[in-house]
Amino acid sequence: MKKELHPDYHMIKVVMTDGTEFMTRSTYGSEGETLNLDIDPTSHPAWTGSTNQLLDRGGRVSRFKDKFAGFLGA
Repeated sequence: MKKELHPDYHMIKVVMTDGTEFMTRSTYGSEGETLNLDIDPTSHPAWTGSTNQLLDRGGRVSRFKDKFAGFLGA
């Protein structure tokens, strides 16, 4: 097998939206890094079945709505 063919897997800490943490192997970042999730199965309506609105973190939803506000014409 060729060297440098596969990505480097290492242990990282994942922090869910409710504050729970777990360790997993990943190619994300470097060894020991922390991945903070904005959306996860405990908060996303697709998994929870709720109709709550998702939080607009970083203004992404607002920018999208502004960009495509007149797209369908009115």
